[in-house]
Amino acid sequence: MPKGGTFQAGERASEKDELAFEPRHFIVGLGRGIGGALLFALPMQMTMEMWALGFTMERWRLVLLLLVNIPLLIGIAHKVGFEQTFGWKDDLRDAMIAYALGIATSAIILGMFKLLEPSMPWYEVTGKIAVQAVPASIGALLGRSQLGGNHESGDDDQATYGGELFLMAVGALFLNLNVAPTEEMILISYKMTCWHALALIIVSLILMHAFVYAVSFKGGHEISSETPRWHAFFRFTLPGYAIALLISLYALWTFERLDGSGLTPIVMAMIVLAFPGAIGAAAARLII
Repeated sequence: MPKGGTFQAGERASEKDELAFEPRHFIVGLGRGIGGALLFALPMQMTMEMWALGFTMERWRLVLLLLVNIPLLIGIAHKVGFEQTFGWKDDLRDAMIAYALGIATSAIILGMFKLLEPSMPWYEVTGKIAVQAVPASIGALLGRSQLGGNHESGDDDQATYGGELFLMAVGALFLNLNVAPTEEMILISYKMTCWHALALIIVSLILMHAFVYAVSFKGGHEISSETPRWHAFFRFTLPGYAIALLISLYALWTFERLDGSGLTPIVMAMIVLAFPGAIGAAAARLII
């Protein structure tokens, strides 16, 4: 008679085989991915600054952004890929499929808007598609959780502290990509005083903390009566805001918004962009 552990391992192997050869789930996941790519990336595909960045930003910064996006996609795929995954190869496959969907949907939408034309140089066409493919690919994977997919995976990364911080980084980056290329971010930072910046930091922390821990949203953390109130703030909210600041700095640098700026304008721009970044970091735990 087989031991309990052997029986359970066989049961998991049987479940893997059953899911691995179910094309319908994968096709449905692709459909949700296309919907997610359109839902999350369409605002950026209709933004003038994003069109210009495709051929004005330095190529090595664009390549770095494309490379940074790969591990982010793999991490998201581990949690909400197009179908249930059982290893890093499956996660890598889903990440590459999401990238392909992001590239394809971006090319189609930009082409329909007549933002891509045969007369354009190749570097302009590829640059426009590439910069749009990053948010579109993230949206393609998030589409599974937002458009009806289940949240099961082989491991529950959200139960780990590192998994929580990773999701915060993804959420901050995704929302920052929507606004970091715009001139308004820099304009707001120049108009604000130090007191405005301090108030924005406090409001960002309050909203970030309340969004996940104080409000009983689906997927949010509920603090038990035995746990001190300060615990969640110092363990999650403050590190999450620090991540939002770093992601904001990276996004501003990538889109060449900091070139030639002094320390004070850079810090002010970080604080401004970290406001939506903090909301994105807090919401990521609820979305993914």
